[in-house]
Amino acid sequence: MIFDKKNLDTNTLLAFYKALLWPRTIEEKMLILLRQGRIGKWFSGIGQEAIAVGATLAMQKDEYILPMHRNLGVFTTRGMSLTKLMAQWQGKETGFTKGRDRSFHFGSQEHKIIGMISHLGPQMALADGIALADLLSKRKKATLVFTGEGATSQGDFHEAVNIAAVWNLPVIFLIENNGYALSTPTNEQYKTTSLAGKAAGYGIEGRVVDGNNVLDVYHTVKELAESMRRDPRPVILECITFRMRGHEEASGVKYVPPQLIADWAAKDPVKNFEDYLIREGILREDWVPYLKNEFGPAIEQQVEAAFKELEPTPDAEREAADMYKPFALPAVKPPSHYANKRFIDAISDALRMSMYKYPNLVLMGQDIAEYGGAFKITEGFVEVFGRGRVRNTPLCESAVVGAAMGLSLNGYKAVMEMQFADFVSTGFNQIVNNLAKTYYRWEQNVDVVIRMPTGAGTGAGPFHSQSNEAWFTKTPGLKVVYPAFPADAKGLLMAAIADPNPVMYFEHKYLYRSITGDVPDDDYYIEIGKANIVKQGSRATIITYGLGVHWALEYTDKHPDLSIELVDLRSLQPWDKETVEASVRKTGRALILHEDTLTSGFGAEIAAHIAEHCFSSLDAPVMRCASLDTAIPMSRALEDDFLAKARLEEAMGRLLGY
Repeated sequence: MIFDKKNLDTNTLLAFYKALLWPRTIEEKMLILLRQGRIGKWFSGIGQEAIAVGATLAMQKDEYILPMHRNLGVFTTRGMSLTKLMAQWQGKETGFTKGRDRSFHFGSQEHKIIGMISHLGPQMALADGIALADLLSKRKKATLVFTGEGATSQGDFHEAVNIAAVWNLPVIFLIENNGYALSTPTNEQYKTTSLAGKAAGYGIEGRVVDGNNVLDVYHTVKELAESMRRDPRPVILECITFRMRGHEEASGVKYVPPQLIADWAAKDPVKNFEDYLIREGILREDWVPYLKNEFGPAIEQQVEAAFKELEPTPDAEREAADMYKPFALPAVKPPSHYANKRFIDAISDALRMSMYKYPNLVLMGQDIAEYGGAFKITEGFVEVFGRGRVRNTPLCESAVVGAAMGLSLNGYKAVMEMQFADFVSTGFNQIVNNLAKTYYRWEQNVDVVIRMPTGAGTGAGPFHSQSNEAWFTKTPGLKVVYPAFPADAKGLLMAAIADPNPVMYFEHKYLYRSITGDVPDDDYYIEIGKANIVKQGSRATIITYGLGVHWALEYTDKHPDLSIELVDLRSLQPWDKETVEASVRKTGRALILHEDTLTSGFGAEIAAHIAEHCFSSLDAPVMRCASLDTAIPMSRALEDDFLAKARLEEAMGRLLGY
């Protein structure tokens, strides 16, 4: 192994050696603790330290790094306390996640480190958003994101690299090619001879470096980062290395040929660098035991201190509260002037006012710039706010959701337009596993709104019409809103954008141009989680939201003698249990109406709650009126029969006749 120190002096080289030796010595201690049964799991990075340490040393301390679960050297090189790290690995209250997650599944804004989730690939898109925030703020920074050769097979890799290339984002996509994704060797993972060679397909640069040579890694990352700060662009950097131990210790390495392990043992990054320093007269051989002896007691002291830390105390109320960052609506004067607007114009108005209000707000979505979006909601925005803040995206929902989260991590707000709510399935993982769980895990808010044009009634068929709000109402950490009137559309969207938590904002396509209403001209907010009594009544309650509100109004207008109370939920997560309970206790009968299919629709949750909490007040069983348990057909006749509206008369008749 040939080392080129270039302009590094003796003290720097010695500091590099200590930076390598520190995580290696910690790892050796972890393996002892594992054999002793004092810890339960460990993902070893032994043999790969040169990548984590060298790359981290090359980055500026205020530049973000997104490491993987084998990159202990990133955390130690950024100066994280071993006691706190150990508390994290042991699930202690004083760990970064308060015992809520393990390993390196956390982040630290203090250290500018954003940890990964177990799905591996999604963190690459976060790096895009972080880098975009730096570009928009005119900060000359680079972002470094780690991934493994296995994760390059995921669509998230392609989407993230493609966005970075199209937007010229200063991101180093560092691939640790360590030979195996768990037990799957590289020849079963990809056909190309070099993963860096994939860069040509994106029109960007690709580099390959010896990942066991700390100086090669350092000089390459430093050169790339310095160049990116001047000339923003992404680069794929493939670091060739080897995983000397199992995927995690319990998996072992029986699937690896013994000779391959022996060959790579001879390339040990710590020992080879140590030998180089000794040959150069920079490090005396007899100093090495002293250094290791110095590290040993320090590690022992910090590890044992972590073992003595308190275990988390179960507290259901705290756990539930910690799913969301606390938030209070901005104080504004009561509306003084109203204008009659369509539903679609109220949404556009909320976006426009929020863009003025928050200079750090970025809109992203397919065709939303000059074209104005599929429904023309952002028409004219790019001329006012510029293409930096009104961004057309490639067709890659997962990476765009991830980039929105990355923007939030780096001080921005983001609103992403899902062109149709149906398309959210291709970004599902980012939403339910990344956006939703981040605040609970390490108290990092995710300031993202995802707009969801939803619903049937336009003959658009199975892939442009489905109601999928129930996919998200069961996911703690997300807020879900679903307005039915223009004023509510504006008030809830402005509230969602102000809120530091991730919000799924459902907007019914059929309502865009079919209804109008008086909408406040000024800033207007409606508290998320508060229902509205649209019509008072005494004989039965209809609980609904979205287009269902208008179906219910049509029914009550047709039957004015029935005295039906109509509750518009407006928000589905959280939902207004108190208002619903009060109405049901008042009328004694409840019908839950929604456009979604019957089975496992959100109405089932409301029905269960009413049955549990209002049973003694009920004069009839709680009933549901929903759409058929089929996909949504295109034919107008079939669609009309599919929708819950077709069964509303019959359902209310059964309820009132009980």
